[in-house]
Amino acid sequence: MKTSLDISQDKSLLWLMAIACGLCAGANYYCQPLVHSIQQYFDVSESQVALTVTFAQLSYALGLLFIVPVGDIVNKTKFIPLLMFLAAIGLLICAFAINLPMLWIGTIMTGLFSVAAQVLIPLATMAVKPEKTGEVVGFIMSGLLVGLLLSTSLAGILSNLFNWKVIYAVSAVLMVILAILLKRKLPDVPTLNMRYGKIFKSMALLLKQEPRLGLRALIGGFAFAAMSILFSTIAVLLTSAPFNLSDILIGLVTLIAVFGALATAKIGKIADQGHTVLLTWLGLAILLLSWVFLYFGGQILISYIIGYGLISLGLTIVHTSNQSIIFRLHPDAKSRINSIYMTIYFIGGAGGSALGVYSWHHGGWSMTCIAGLSLVLGSALSAAADHYYGHKKILSA
Repeated sequence: MKTSLDISQDKSLLWLMAIACGLCAGANYYCQPLVHSIQQYFDVSESQVALTVTFAQLSYALGLLFIVPVGDIVNKTKFIPLLMFLAAIGLLICAFAINLPMLWIGTIMTGLFSVAAQVLIPLATMAVKPEKTGEVVGFIMSGLLVGLLLSTSLAGILSNLFNWKVIYAVSAVLMVILAILLKRKLPDVPTLNMRYGKIFKSMALLLKQEPRLGLRALIGGFAFAAMSILFSTIAVLLTSAPFNLSDILIGLVTLIAVFGALATAKIGKIADQGHTVLLTWLGLAILLLSWVFLYFGGQILISYIIGYGLISLGLTIVHTSNQSIIFRLHPDAKSRINSIYMTIYFIGGAGGSALGVYSWHHGGWSMTCIAGLSLVLGSALSAAADHYYGHKKILSA
C-alpha cells in the first residue's frame, strides 16, 4: 500500500530503490568492456564501435538536463516506472541489434531513460524525515555506485561465458520487473504546477539564488573528473609492461572500489549529524592521498589497487556530503536541483576522461597523475568557496 510517510523504515522499498538505481546506472557502461567483441560481431572498425560509448555518455547527459527536471512537475510514482520501461526497450534493441546503427539507437534510448535513477533519489528525499535524508540517500547511492562499478565486470564475464548481447537481455528483463514492483510500492509525493518551459528558467534562478548549489556541483564535478582519469587510462596502463594484465584481471582490480561504495550509507548517517564540512575535507584529503599511491602504482600493482580503492572512497564521501547539502536547499525543487548537480558532475567526468587520454599521450603516467592532482585541487578551491558562502549564510540567518 502506498504511503507518503517516512520510507526509512521500509527496508524492502529501500532495497528495491537501491537495486533499481544500480541497474539504471550500470546500463550505460555495459558497452565499455565489449568494444572488441562488438567490433568482431559486426565486422566494423574499433573507432566506429567506440562511438557507442560516446553515445551512451551524451544521451545520459541529455537525459539529466531535459528529463530529470520533469520529476518536479509530474507524478513520480508513474514517471519513474515509465522511464525504466523505456530504458528496458532500449536494452532490448541492443540485445537484438543486427547492425551497429541499431545498437546505437538502443544505446541512446537506454542512456536517455536510465536517468530514472536520478528522479528516484529526489523522490526518496521527499518521503523521509529531514534528519534521515543523508542516511537514505547514502543507502540508495550505494546501490547506484555498486551497480555502476559491477556493470563492466558482469558484462565482460557474461560475454566470455555466452555472448556480448546477454547482459543487455538480462538487464532488460530485470528493469521491467523492478519497474512493476516500484510502481506498486513508490510513495506519492507532492508535485508543482509548472510548465515544462519554465523549468529551465527556474533552474537558472536556482543557480543564482543558491551559490552553494553551483559550488557543490563544481566540487563534485572536479572530484569525479579526477576519478574519470582512471577510467580512460586503466586499460592502457595495466595491459602494458610491467603488468600485462588481461581484461578480466583488470575488471577484478576495479572491484576494490566497491568497498568505497558500500560505505555510502554510513557516510550519509554522519552527514545527517551536521558534519558535511568535515566529511568534505576528509574526502578531499583521501583523494589527494590516493594520487600518491596511484603515482607509485605506475610500477607497483598493489599501490595502484590501494590508490584505486582510496579514490573511490574519497569520491563517495565528497559526493554523499554534496547531496546531503543540496537536497536541503529547496524542498520543492529537488529534481531540478539534482539535474543541475548531476549534469555538472557528469560534464566533469567526461572532461576528466578526455584529460586522462591527453595526459597519457603527452606525458605518460607521471603527467596523468599531475592532472589528477590538479583536479583535486580544483575541487578543494571550490570547497573553500563553498565554506565561505555557507558561513556567510549562517551569519546572515
